[in-house]
Amino acid sequence: MISVTLLSENYVKDASCRAEFGLSLWIDTGVRRILFDTGASELFSENAARKGIDLSTADLCVISHGHFDHTGGLLRFCRENRRARIYIHRDAFGVTYGTTDGKIDDYDCGIRWNEEELAPLRDRFVLTDGPLFPDEDTVISGTVPDVPELQPTEIFYRPDGAGGMRRDTMSHEQFLAIRQKGKGILLFSGCSHKGIVAAARYAKTLFPGEPLYAVVAGMHLMSADNAMRRLVIDRLAEEEPRLVAPIHCTGLAAICMMRERFGDRCILTGAGGTLRFD
Repeated sequence: MISVTLLSENYVKDASCRAEFGLSLWIDTGVRRILFDTGASELFSENAARKGIDLSTADLCVISHGHFDHTGGLLRFCRENRRARIYIHRDAFGVTYGTTDGKIDDYDCGIRWNEEELAPLRDRFVLTDGPLFPDEDTVISGTVPDVPELQPTEIFYRPDGAGGMRRDTMSHEQFLAIRQKGKGILLFSGCSHKGIVAAARYAKTLFPGEPLYAVVAGMHLMSADNAMRRLVIDRLAEEEPRLVAPIHCTGLAAICMMRERFGDRCILTGAGGTLRFD
């Protein structure tokens, strides 16, 4: 059995926990323990304690991409866990700006650690680019290939070094996929800025011939219109996931549409909730 406990999420499932705009998952495969993202703050650690989870036992940490709401608690994690390697994309670092109503935001939504804080951790980082397999049933994807017909629902920018801005290609967005023998692929994605369909299709190429068992993911459909939400949901349905757990930045409107499309196969959860895959 694989269990997944949400340590940081936008909404609360277990009233003993608190929520924030962020994401952190504790994944126990029975063989290893994986921390996937660290939320926007140290809240994930407080919720872990409430759930009886010992972060010092994590075998590895995977960072989905270089935004503050997925990396804000990493320094806290590294104080509690002195041994786990941290898998993060080599392009994840740097100042990043989102957009609101077509205008570039005036605040940095990227990783907010400073160099002094970062330096002692560098020997624990595994800088990804292409896919890495910690074992034959686990993969960290590295850069997710684009699906041209499905455009990102939000555009990000980075300074170009000459006083202007360049578009962030989101090359640093990566997912975690676990093959559960006899069931298929469990796909974990932080925000799916490259698109959840792109992630699902790539996961299938990394585990050839395996069906898509479950998708546990932020899908960044909060800012999409209903036509785009419907298109993404339709394309995701074509990948035939057995279960879907839309979380974090998916947005309530899209979650309701997924519940309508997938019925009981769409799992609703939040901070403190635990998903179990037998």
